[in-house]
Formats: sequence, structure tokens, C-alpha cells
Amino acid sequence: MTERVTLITGASAGIGTELARVFAANGHRLALTARRADRLEALANELCTKGGKKPIVIACDLQDADAGEKIAAALAAEGVELDYLVNNAGFGVFGDAIECDRVAQVGIVDVNVRALTDLSLRFADQLIRNRGGLLNVGSVAGFLPGPGMAVYYASKAYVISLTEALRAELAPRGVRVTVLCPGPVQTEFQARAGVGAGHDTAVLNVPAVDVARQAYRGLMANKRAVLPGLGIKIVPFALRFFPRGFILSATSRFQRQRH
Repeated sequence: MTERVTLITGASAGIGTELARVFAANGHRLALTARRADRLEALANELCTKGGKKPIVIACDLQDADAGEKIAAALAAEGVELDYLVNNAGFGVFGDAIECDRVAQVGIVDVNVRALTDLSLRFADQLIRNRGGLLNVGSVAGFLPGPGMAVYYASKAYVISLTEALRAELAPRGVRVTVLCPGPVQTEFQARAGVGAGHDTAVLNVPAVDVARQAYRGLMANKRAVLPGLGIKIVPFALRFFPRGFILSATSRFQRQRH
């Protein structure tokens, strides 16, 4: 019988690292991918010391057009199949879209949209065969327009929409599909995006380890969406009561305060 593994992208830091720890603690063998091989190896060794088989490490940049092929080839070489796929990798760039680096912003689409879509579709047959699950990491930003981080917000709106559609398509085939929509989480994301420290709203801020635990429980319970923290749960509901123009203006003001 082919060994089954859980593939987690962006596993070298933040929520991805905590998701790896949670899945491993619940008996899953892992395949970890991210750009930084040294961090992946350190995490794999950490998880190995806690029992279980050492995770498969796949150093790969999801901005590369052939990233999906590299990951699939590495898994095939190990003789494993996926039963769970966690598309966690993602990044953003802070600032007005017309003033920010264009290549960096297209890179956001490559990672947050293209690679996530590629892996979700590429491994769907394995998830179906093994009656597993798909966890895509979106964001509360996906419910909003995002002046000041326009491409990032738009990419997360795509993640939410795609994941909900895949849920409807894969549910009859026995696959759990969940979208995780955290708010601000203190990780390396802020530094890479160029977001100033100390401006995130405390009520929306949930530690990465808690986000990971809630995401795992939600996926196993086959929840449509996981919104960690009370403040985040309120956001989609509250947005129904405000005109889109007001939301756009308020988001723009909030973003200006974060730099």
C-alpha cells in the first residue's frame, strides 16, 4: 500500500511551521516545502525527535513556473501519495499598487494564486483516492477590497472563492475542503510585506499556534471556513451592513496607519 503524506507549503516559518507541528502531533507523516532548505531541515529534525518518520523536505520556490512539477517529482521519487494538502505559502507587498515593484506583485499572484491552484488540481485525484482533505490558507483580507495591499487582498479573495467551489465539487467524492481565514498574525509576513510593527488591531490578533490548532480541528470536522478568534468571526457578518464605498474608504485609512 502506498504511503500517505500531508504536503504543507510555506512550512519554514509562521503558520506553516505551526501547522506542520500540529499535523505531526496528530500522527501524519509530512512532506514540507518552502524556499529555505535549512529551516525545513531543522523543522524536519525537530519533528523526527518527537517520534514518527522524518518528514520529506522539498526545497522549492513556488514563484517558479515549474514548482508543481518539482514537488510532484520529489513525492513520486519517495513513493508516496497525498492524503492531505495544505496550501499555506503566501506573501504580500505593502503600498499603493501603482508605486510598488511590479515584479514582486506578480510574484504574489504566482504564489498565492497560480501555485495554490496548480497544487490543488494536480493532487486532487490523490486526495479523492485517499479520501483526504484540502486546506487552503486565505485571509480575512479576502472579504475586503485592499487599497494599500491591493494584489494581496485580491489574491485572498480568489483563494476563498476557489476553495468554496472546490468544496462543492469534491465533497461528493469524500474529500474535506476548508479555507482558513486568519486576521493579523505576528509572523515574518509583516516584515516581508513592509508593514510597520504595532498597528494591527489586538482583537483580531491570534497567535500562529492557535491558528494552526483551530485550522486542523476545522479541517478534520470538515468545516467550510475557519476564522480564528471572535473578532475575525464578526468581520464577514458585519460587512453586510455597510456600503461597499464605506468599506473601501475605511480599509484605505486603516492601511495608511500600518506603514
